[in-house]
Amino acid sequence: MKNTPFTDKHIALGAKMAEFAGYNMPISYSGINDEHATVRNNAGVFDVSHMGEFILKGPNALDLIQRVTSNDAAKLNAPGKAQYSCLPNDEGGIVDDLLVYAIEPNNVYMLVVNASNIEKDWNWISKHNTEGVEMHNISDKTGLLAVQGPKAVEYMQELTDMDITNLKYYTFVKGTFAGVENVVVSATGYTGAGGVEIYFEDKDGAGDKIWDEVFRVGGPKGMKPIGLGARDTLRLEMGFCLYGNDIDDTTSPLEAGLGWITKFTKDFTSKETFAAQKANGVTRKLVGFEMVDKGIPRHHYKIQNAAGEEIGFVTSGTQSPSLGKAIGMGYVRKDMAVEGNEINIMIRDRAIKAKVVKMPFE
Repeated sequence: MKNTPFTDKHIALGAKMAEFAGYNMPISYSGINDEHATVRNNAGVFDVSHMGEFILKGPNALDLIQRVTSNDAAKLNAPGKAQYSCLPNDEGGIVDDLLVYAIEPNNVYMLVVNASNIEKDWNWISKHNTEGVEMHNISDKTGLLAVQGPKAVEYMQELTDMDITNLKYYTFVKGTFAGVENVVVSATGYTGAGGVEIYFEDKDGAGDKIWDEVFRVGGPKGMKPIGLGARDTLRLEMGFCLYGNDIDDTTSPLEAGLGWITKFTKDFTSKETFAAQKANGVTRKLVGFEMVDKGIPRHHYKIQNAAGEEIGFVTSGTQSPSLGKAIGMGYVRKDMAVEGNEINIMIRDRAIKAKVVKMPFE
């Protein structure tokens, strides 16, 4: 298993550790419910150094990104802009979802991809790199902390002269943070609680310095380290897709409610497939649902209608710490994807009643 710059910190703090995407990662510290509440109400620190980062450079870098991603990266027309997107495959599915950062528009970009897909994504983009775009996989030498929560920015502003207080969603700045140079601080979090992400080069003890400073300013005010368990419950409450659960090589962005990152103003992989789906409609949709009867929905549980017909399957589910009820996401037949519709989640061969609701959950 690989370690992150913070693995020893997690172990010393007594975190429950487990393998995730080939890394030794913290799943929880004080418990998922406590950590979840900390992020919603105060601030929490996630080690997400397992994520992958690629640098694409050169005059054809934008053209390559445009061909392999669904969103319109030409809109990243100034340094400090970022964008959520996906890499469609040739069959109308999704290779991965990712973030695109414009370091120097039309010349230098950073792509941030899911940890479990680093090699797959690298190979996919490389396959389409026919114009000699300079590519660097900097995943193993890049550390990443996500400091999330309503108090996160206030605490982190103490550690930098960069203006992060006024960072708009999907923008970033680059400079000195906690005494470490060449740090990217972005507002691209995936918890719905606000905050920043801190990218740095893992050298000369930078990880220790940043971790210690982050907790020096935030620790006395109640900020805590947070594991991947609460990361999952936080993103699920917001209705955010998790690759491998809610989206994968077999799901279309239009089925997943990601039409907003699928732009037809340019040519890209599977454009014709998605255009046909947009014109004719999809046959299934990703919906949110909450349990009416008692039961926790889990990945791959079958979904039925009242007549007992199988109409889909669960992709994510949990007992929501903030809402005090069981919630989930899943693909259902298009005619059943209507807010208020009653559906049944099959839990141990029992039909447990649920209803379709809008996301984010409330």
